[in-house]
Amino acid sequence: MVFKRLLGAIGMGGPSVDTVLDGGATLPGGALSGQVRLRGGGAAVEIEHIALELVARVEAEHEEGESEGVVPFARFTVGGGFRLGEEEQRSVPFSVTLPWETPITELYGQQLGIVLGVRTELAVAGARDKGDLDQLAVRPLPVQEAVLEALGQLGFGFRSADLEYGRIGGAYQQLPFYQEIELTPSPRYAHGVNEIELTFLPSPEGVEIVLEADKRGGLFSSGHDALARFAVGHHEVHTRDWNTEVDGWVGQLVEHRAAYGAGAGYGTPAPYTGDHGHHYGSHYGGHHGDHHGGHRSGPGIGTAVATGAAGLAVGVVGGMVAAEVVDEIGDFFEGEEDESGDD
Repeated sequence: MVFKRLLGAIGMGGPSVDTVLDGGATLPGGALSGQVRLRGGGAAVEIEHIALELVARVEAEHEEGESEGVVPFARFTVGGGFRLGEEEQRSVPFSVTLPWETPITELYGQQLGIVLGVRTELAVAGARDKGDLDQLAVRPLPVQEAVLEALGQLGFGFRSADLEYGRIGGAYQQLPFYQEIELTPSPRYAHGVNEIELTFLPSPEGVEIVLEADKRGGLFSSGHDALARFAVGHHEVHTRDWNTEVDGWVGQLVEHRAAYGAGAGYGTPAPYTGDHGHHYGSHYGGHHGDHHGGHRSGPGIGTAVATGAAGLAVGVVGGMVAAEVVDEIGDFFEGEEDESGDD
């Protein structure tokens, strides 16, 4: 990106800023690094602070319907307390840690339509201006990737992904919004389910997986939603038969078996009772609790695309036009920059 002239609170002739992120997508809970490049204007100024703010495009439901807005979800001060001379160029390196619940924006390099950005704020002589906005790319953690790959191999397809403002009852959640990935059902469940909604809530210990099934109504019954959640430790990613695990989760969720909510270990389906405890590494109850033999079905993580078993990655490519997603993201950032320039 070119240098952004700060035309707002700091005024014409002030310093300009360009934030350059290190290449490649980062991980939830991982390091985001780069440089904030400054260039002095027509006079020397005191740089009070340089801050980075993570923002997301989030949907909110209310009585009037739905609306979209930009929600900040993390802020970092990465520099400041120095004098920037006239026309002086200076680079301020930074490395910050993303929140664990940072949404994923891509799967196997394919955009999911989630819009995240890094906004740079420069404070000079008591005035603040948001001079730069950059797209943030986030790829799945190994557990997230394993679950998504298994769903794809089981025949589920990608429909859409968005960020919903609010909290999931009974789940441990830190951000004011959560990511919802909507999937078309596999042929096995298509007769009874309209769609499956998937939410990941990562933490330093592992990932909580929330599944919701939009169940079809029958001849004498109306449709309804079924909910379940599971927890998997980061260290367990290579010790599970993921196709069997995930198929068992969905089967119990959709069929709403007697075990649902029966108070078994935290890996079995449970209603949202307010139990926020994480018991990563516990064995799953039910018929699929014995599949921990140090292997997983299908090709290894990261090889699925090349072998044609990409599952949901294929669904992403087939269900979305990449150019449209790129245009949508571009429009978002252009609008944000125009808005910041008018401050």
